[in-house]
Amino acid sequence: MAYETIRVSPCTAAIGAEISGIDLAKPLGNQQFQELHDALMAHQVLFFRDQPLTLDQHKAFGRLFGDLAIHPNTPGPDGHPEILPIHADANSKRIAGERWHSDVSCDPEPPMGSILNLKIVPPVGGDTVFASMYAAFNALSPGMKQYLAGLTAIHDGAMNYSRTNRLIGAEGPKSFPRAEHPVIRTHPVTGRQAIYVNPVFTMAIKDVPENESKAILDFLYEHCAQPHWQVRFRWQPESVAFWDNRCVQHIAMWDYFPGVRSGYRVTVKGDKPFHRPN
Repeated sequence: MAYETIRVSPCTAAIGAEISGIDLAKPLGNQQFQELHDALMAHQVLFFRDQPLTLDQHKAFGRLFGDLAIHPNTPGPDGHPEILPIHADANSKRIAGERWHSDVSCDPEPPMGSILNLKIVPPVGGDTVFASMYAAFNALSPGMKQYLAGLTAIHDGAMNYSRTNRLIGAEGPKSFPRAEHPVIRTHPVTGRQAIYVNPVFTMAIKDVPENESKAILDFLYEHCAQPHWQVRFRWQPESVAFWDNRCVQHIAMWDYFPGVRSGYRVTVKGDKPFHRPN
């Protein structure tokens, strides 16, 4: 794909691209926005360097792609409910995103994408690993693809968010989102198929025996975590990552304790997942 207003450097054949020649703090022209959108559709996660965003600039960039979501468990800074603080230091008992997941997949209309801007990073460690669920789906056998395409999974935020609140000593909400989504999701823009289950929010496969559900999910979790369809991003201060939650899973490495890793995320609202055979 030819780009005229941005430079796009793919990271791997499966997923990820570094974007340069753009200032995310400034309003984007129509062509630059379209090329950025096209790059996200093609590469699934985009990486930017040297983007010192204020909270208002961060939100303004996110709103180019849709309305912003408010996190169901973690409140934002005063005056910025759409901002999700991401912070870990020597006092942390857990970090955000320490297991493979797609953000808030328990919501009936899970996020379209997430945009993370880290302000402080440890000298080493603290990388984020992203995995293409397109590539993971494509690697399945034809029979497995057909079988999974007819299944529905139950996603629930209660276990994950309740655990987080216990660890940090927070009261937290009394209830959390719960939803049912197809195991194989069709991307609403690209039309490509992606695996859409994860060990943080997916509780079970609907209408199958418990042992069969566990076996299917355990297989898929191991399959999705293979390195063949991953890209690993090494953060620098004021880097930005923008990933498409509809076809990407990610995990944050907590290998820097007691170091500090801190920044902010905005999440763009999405729509109800569906499966449409190709």
